[in-house]
Amino acid sequence: MYFRAFYGVPDTMVAPDGTPVNAVRGFLDYIARLVSERRPTRLVAAMDADWRPEWRVAAIPSYKAHRVADEATNEEDVPDTLSPQVPVIEAVLDALGICRLGVPGYEADDVIGTLASAATCPTEIVTGDRDLFQLVEDARGVTVLYIVKGVGNAEVIDEAEITRRYGIPGRSYADFATMRGDPSDGLPGVPGVGDKTAAALLREFGTLDGILTAAEVSDVGFPRGSHAKIMAAAGYIGPAREVVAVARDVPVGDIDSRLPREPREPDALGALCDRWGLTSSVERVLDALA
Repeated sequence: MYFRAFYGVPDTMVAPDGTPVNAVRGFLDYIARLVSERRPTRLVAAMDADWRPEWRVAAIPSYKAHRVADEATNEEDVPDTLSPQVPVIEAVLDALGICRLGVPGYEADDVIGTLASAATCPTEIVTGDRDLFQLVEDARGVTVLYIVKGVGNAEVIDEAEITRRYGIPGRSYADFATMRGDPSDGLPGVPGVGDKTAAALLREFGTLDGILTAAEVSDVGFPRGSHAKIMAAAGYIGPAREVVAVARDVPVGDIDSRLPREPREPDALGALCDRWGLTSSVERVLDALA
């Protein structure tokens, strides 16, 4: 969300000392609008404690490799004017009392997957990342609010919408994504198998396991040429499934995700507003919380 705020809000929005705060203010305005429109009882800001976990890299070495800025530190390539804004976002969330959660060794997606899988109430996942479509589950009331151009244009993704978009069973997105691949994450997918072929295979065989099992027996039911491509990529599919699958067993510990009605640290929040020129954005969040 803060990446989208950074690119969606002009960098002419600055603190009193001239430091850009467009990501901070845009992100806070997103939070205010979400809380006002969706009226949640709980809210968690999931963070990347590890944006490129070693266990995923061990499975697929190309995973996010093109986004590494410094190989020695494994730091992500992030715009120079965005990096300093992230600690400010974290400090404001903490002062507000909005739950902020990252777990060492895991990405934010994995935190979200764990919380959504354990939730005992309807859950909305707010994201611009299609990978999280794999968590959609109508029976448990888990949907995605897919951010296209700001949270005001968020699209509700349920199993029927996944079927409409991709022509696959609503719970098959992870299998679909494994075959299709994702160049933005350094995942090549199965060579020669695009969206249409991957969808056709899932409609025919139901799951990736079903596809692999059928492929070992014969090429019946496989679109022309796809059987050989699946067989040739069998060594890739296994590790890729582990990388694409969002973890659902992250040790998140005990958290208090209840939506605060007033700031947890009002003095600290006031100081942040003064330092970074955030008063109007923070006031919109406080109005929404109240």
